[in-house]
Amino acid sequence: MADVRDWLALYLKGLAMGSADAVPGVSGGTIALIVGIYERLIAAVTAIDRGRLARVLAVVLPSSRVDAREAFREIDGAFLAVLGAGIGTAVVAVLRLVDALLTAVPVATYGFFFGLIGASAVALFGAVDLDTRGRKAAAVAGFLAAFLASGYGATALGHALPVVFVAGAVAVSAMVLPGLSGSLLLIVLGQYEFMAGTLSAFTDALFAAASGDGVGAALETAPPIVAFAAGGLVGLFTVAHAVRRALEANRAATLAFLVSLVVGALRAPLVEVSIRLAESGETWASAAPRFAAAALVGAVGILAVDRYAGVVEY
Repeated sequence: MADVRDWLALYLKGLAMGSADAVPGVSGGTIALIVGIYERLIAAVTAIDRGRLARVLAVVLPSSRVDAREAFREIDGAFLAVLGAGIGTAVVAVLRLVDALLTAVPVATYGFFFGLIGASAVALFGAVDLDTRGRKAAAVAGFLAAFLASGYGATALGHALPVVFVAGAVAVSAMVLPGLSGSLLLIVLGQYEFMAGTLSAFTDALFAAASGDGVGAALETAPPIVAFAAGGLVGLFTVAHAVRRALEANRAATLAFLVSLVVGALRAPLVEVSIRLAESGETWASAAPRFAAAALVGAVGILAVDRYAGVVEY
């Protein structure tokens, strides 16, 4: 029973990470730090390479099953599978809720996101050292990258499968970095609301298909989900590794760049709200109180998490 309790506890930790990853501002990596599994997660992810993956996939061959099980243990496969199940469950559930909120109360929802992002920037900025020109340049580059992409991505990138693939790679790679939210990067790239809606439609279609109807709808909504998941796998094993190497090579400059990305991304919720106000004919003057109240709630939530977690150390 102890093993069952351990796996259940790990699944619940995955639920917490997935819930954090599904909303911008809180990082699943930060939650992994809080619940004490961050180092094991990084060790498991970085243990995966082409050789071990090929050995695991060779389980279909009777002669290779013993070696496949050994490779699965080498990458801590059971840990990743149970944690991933928890993360996936939470992401689906939370994004379905977010999709409904974005339809019903978009101004307040993006205001909440703005508070999450702003408070995250405040909480993280104390760890940034800008004493050298190189670090200051990295901070400016990070801010400009997010600020400019926030305006362009929300309106011009569209939702073609290659764009969704890249968004998946970028967003999922952020999962292993404490302090940087994958959902935040999706908002910057203009893909967050699209993916929330697509995932909701896909899960609805799966439920309908299970009862004998909705197979066509599931197939219709599947390509963006598959593209995002494929990009996520690529990002997890390439982009995430590259960022970790950058942190090891020049921690201070990389951290300045990453935190400044968060600051620059504050533009993204404002752009999204402006688009919706233009569509509805409402003005910022009437929407500002709702936006500000929701932002305050989001900021308080992040600061509470930061108080519990302490200073995030990369």
